[in-house]
Amino acid sequence: MLKTFLSFCLLLLTSVAAVSQKASAEEELWWRKNNLRVIQTNLPDYEAATLNPDSLVKDLVAFSANTLIINAGGIMAFYPTKLDFHYTNPHMKPDMLGEVVKKCHQNGIKVMVRVDFSRMHESIYKQHPDWCYISPEGERMINTDMYVVSINAPYVQEKAFNIIEEIMDLYPVDGIFLNMPGYQTRNSYADKYHGIDQNVYDQKSFAAYSDGLKLPLKEDGSDPVFRKYMEFKKFTVDQWSERLNKLVKSKNKQTAICTYMDKHVDIIRHESQNNTSLPYWPYTASDNVSNAGNSYPDHIISNASIQQISFQSRFNAVEPMEVQIRLYENIANGSGLDLSMAGDTRGYEDERNFNVIRKVYTHHKKFEPYYGNYKSVAKVAVIAPGSWVHGEQGQEYRGVSLILKEAHIQFDVIEFTQIAKLAERIKAYKTIIFPEITNLSEEALEVLKQAAAGGTNLIGTNRSFSAYPSFLSEVFGAKVVSKDNDGAGNYLVPDQKEFKRFSLQKMLFWKFNLGLYNFSGADEKFFPILSSGRPGPPEIIGGHEPTGYYAMGVKKHAKSKAALLPINVGRLYFVHGYEQHKNILLEALDHVMPDAGKLVQTNAPAKVEVILKEYARNTPENRKTRQMEGLMLHLVNLTGFSGNTYFEPLPVLDLKFTLQSDFKPAKVFAMNSKKPVKYTWKDGYLTLDLSRLEDYEGIVISKK
Repeated sequence: MLKTFLSFCLLLLTSVAAVSQKASAEEELWWRKNNLRVIQTNLPDYEAATLNPDSLVKDLVAFSANTLIINAGGIMAFYPTKLDFHYTNPHMKPDMLGEVVKKCHQNGIKVMVRVDFSRMHESIYKQHPDWCYISPEGERMINTDMYVVSINAPYVQEKAFNIIEEIMDLYPVDGIFLNMPGYQTRNSYADKYHGIDQNVYDQKSFAAYSDGLKLPLKEDGSDPVFRKYMEFKKFTVDQWSERLNKLVKSKNKQTAICTYMDKHVDIIRHESQNNTSLPYWPYTASDNVSNAGNSYPDHIISNASIQQISFQSRFNAVEPMEVQIRLYENIANGSGLDLSMAGDTRGYEDERNFNVIRKVYTHHKKFEPYYGNYKSVAKVAVIAPGSWVHGEQGQEYRGVSLILKEAHIQFDVIEFTQIAKLAERIKAYKTIIFPEITNLSEEALEVLKQAAAGGTNLIGTNRSFSAYPSFLSEVFGAKVVSKDNDGAGNYLVPDQKEFKRFSLQKMLFWKFNLGLYNFSGADEKFFPILSSGRPGPPEIIGGHEPTGYYAMGVKKHAKSKAALLPINVGRLYFVHGYEQHKNILLEALDHVMPDAGKLVQTNAPAKVEVILKEYARNTPENRKTRQMEGLMLHLVNLTGFSGNTYFEPLPVLDLKFTLQSDFKPAKVFAMNSKKPVKYTWKDGYLTLDLSRLEDYEGIVISKK
């Protein structure tokens, strides 16, 4: 009996030890600390001959960087490869990459190597033309002497893994950064669309996946074959990513996988790129980090500030103040720092940003314990139409986000594809806003119904939910009459008693889309729509008569409200910036959620970005327990942003904040100003004063 008992105890201790070792190993994964300060040197081939490992590491240390991303292989080998299908950089120095890795490690800097399997050199193409992309017209996708490859051909399916294995066998790298993964239809570097890849390997793979279907020739969402092809693309990319993960982790579990996708990776990378058209968008980093971080909460996020103006202008950097805003937004929203430059730090063609990089990276290093371990306090969520937004739908989304940012309303961003996967989190929000979200799964719609029944308010703009008539009717009491209607010349009539922001206005002009909906199933209707009337000289204008339609309908549920605004309100504000259009959305939000603005109340200008988070110091014990230690108030000064360029921000004086806080602080201090922060706490509200804001401030509100 005693022997049996002792055996049981030994088994129990062994199990506990195994669990403890597993948890310990998980904790030791270096990227999970979420304290990245990345510098990426995107080396042109010729700089492999001139890069000096000693000077590079010296510069990284001076910048306070703790992670380097540097070229290794794929498009070309920056090391002495023995693989005959791996084109060698003709400027390659045999010891360059190895010396960089060794000297970085000696200085406590991690090294992730960049691999890119999207293209191959012409010399390899001539031997294996069947490995490369071919358009429906029989054209190749080429950049000088580099040919775009096909994902399902042997180069990506077999040889890429051989290259990664060789790199990991030669060098003790800390991570693999996979650049430009996935299928390609457009030559991004030449900005030319080529179409769906018709490579023979793609034909065979798709036929096997789809029971004999032929590859579609056009991207047509109404075509069932194209929809099947989209499934196929996702399946093959996920399958390849899983194989990569298994290979890398079989060789070293401490090697991180970093790329732009979420499946089978450790670090999701995103990019703040230069705007290609006006109006510029100064919130790219906040947007990217919030979107990825909230949509994929189990991942570490690293949002790269891309130095270059464009692919055609890589050696000219964006403005220093734009980089500064991006970097501060990164850390304020819970990621680390990440910057990508074209080439070595020595002899760099545009060094104007170096002081900004050094300043922000040094700040992050100094106050590292207060960054990277946050919990959202937001009660509002905005659903994003994707991780890379564009077009009119992107403008609607950005306009809605801009309205909330300028009103200092705290909100999380969640990608539309993740609604069903984050059901409990979705139901916890008090209000969710859908800026023209038109493509949702049945599972997502069911989650939203349950959320509305449980007390979550829903607000939809423009064409949101227009493809789901039963959902529109049940949740919003609405029916589509015409979801596409040019609103140029029309007016909306605000209810001046209900909506205080319009006390001096009787008519609000319109342009862009103005959907016509039947709100007979709604409980409330607002903003009557007037007809476009008579355009012309002053003598004949007028004739704006009621159309019988409304720009906002509200259906009341037992515990919530659902408001539909079938109008391009976000896009109109994003493009033109008239405050009356901002006020339409803010009035709608106040109507369904009267306390939306009470979480943060401030006299700060609209161009001071205010980000409030719960924090715990970023230490191993806190990462395990997630016990929050207080609040962090981040202030990013965007007053230098003029709409089409970035100047030095203007100092902002005498700021006052009232924050909802369920605890009385033990101390409050500001990181940068080095001056005391005056504060009082009473009845669940904390009031504090900041005498001066320069470029950025982080205010720590500690429970103890």
